Amino acid sequence: MSETASATDSTPFLQTQYSDYDHVKRTGTVWTAVAHIVTGVIGSGVLSLAWAIAQLGWIGGPLAMILFASITLFTSFLLSDTYRSPDPENGPTRSSSYLDAVNLHKGEGNGRLCGVFVNVSLYGFGIAYIITAAISMSSIQKSIIYRSIGSEPASEAGDVYNMLIFGVIQLVLSQIPNFHNIQWLSVVAAIMSLGYAFTGMGLAVVKVAENGHAEGSTKGIPTSSEMAKIWLVAQALGDIAFSYPFSVILIEIQDTLKSPPPENVTMRKASTISVFITTFFYLCCGCAGYAAFGNDTPGNLLTGFALSKPHWLVDFANVCIVIHLVGAYQVYSQPLFANFENWLRMKHPDSEFVNHIYLWQLPLLPAFELNFLRLSFRTAYVASTILIAMLFPYFNQILGVLGGIIFWPLTIYFPVEMYLSKCNIEAWTAQWIMLRTFSIICLMVGLFTLIGSIEGIVSAKIG
Repeated sequence: MSETASATDSTPFLQTQYSDYDHVKRTGTVWTAVAHIVTGVIGSGVLSLAWAIAQLGWIGGPLAMILFASITLFTSFLLSDTYRSPDPENGPTRSSSYLDAVNLHKGEGNGRLCGVFVNVSLYGFGIAYIITAAISMSSIQKSIIYRSIGSEPASEAGDVYNMLIFGVIQLVLSQIPNFHNIQWLSVVAAIMSLGYAFTGMGLAVVKVAENGHAEGSTKGIPTSSEMAKIWLVAQALGDIAFSYPFSVILIEIQDTLKSPPPENVTMRKASTISVFITTFFYLCCGCAGYAAFGNDTPGNLLTGFALSKPHWLVDFANVCIVIHLVGAYQVYSQPLFANFENWLRMKHPDSEFVNHIYLWQLPLLPAFELNFLRLSFRTAYVASTILIAMLFPYFNQILGVLGGIIFWPLTIYFPVEMYLSKCNIEAWTAQWIMLRTFSIICLMVGLFTLIGSIEGIVSAKIG
């Protein structure tokens, strides 16, 4: 963003300037892209995977995880080729977002439909991260109280206050102008994700060693009826589906990459590295957690170690989760902010409220860019995600619903359709039939996970 204003004295002041959103220098590399992806993918989803494997059993759980990883990697390759047009490596037309790519390749009608799914998914991720961060913050507090008085507090009211604390942090960070300004936050968050993934896996391995054997079975946790098992399997698949897709932010990440080499080549490398990293941790954490707890596997892995020793290590893992989710919330919220704010700028190009940027200069501090649209919209957005998280604090079910909503349309349908259009693949050719069959099968899986997870939320709310 270009800067034209500067301070002329040591007193705070506001000075008007216009924004320049179209000429951002792209400096990203394969490793910054990996950091962005790992930050967005290894989030609250990793904590639910032991529970998911517990529902599916020792055979079905790992196989389902590898299957979803393969699907995600395949469709990320398709999507990366839609960034430039008409040529995927040297085409002059760039797509700066997932929605831009759909509009370009499939028209405005499909773009509006896609926009609904994109924004719902981005919004949903924010809600899920608030719930998860509050759980980890509460676990830290319970651990401290337990060490102080020797008993676990019974009240759950702390989750509400922790959601508010997390929300205040996001209110501040949400004023970061755009996605290009948060690379440092992604790097920090990615390091934190590795920290708590290793810790959770290590604690589970130690517990297995203490037990002297691995818990669990090939059929998973037994239930009172076959229908109950079906619903739990659906929720488990939804949790796994939620844990993988990064399609919704792939184009935004690719738009930060420098060229040469071509962005799609770099993005394929970054996607491959990221999916292998996440799958390794997912399998390790999920399988170790199920082996440690068996039929008693908790919905959130670290809650099973809340009162375990060493306490400081469990607290450290929860601190890493909170720091990571602070960054992940922004990774998924910034594209939504950009979509809405850019739309308003196009609708109201002469509005000072929408387009003007003011430079707030304080003594001895860097200048702060203030835009009234950004301030008001992003504040309302964060507040609404906190409110919904308070009303529906159901960890596994919320993740399953989000996985069911976003899996087929955003991870499968639109990438496949854009690829078919871009490459001019004729109907009823072998490649066309394979891609369409792949899309239909994934649709059935997505519907199954969505229905099962909604049933889980209804049951939890009624119960």
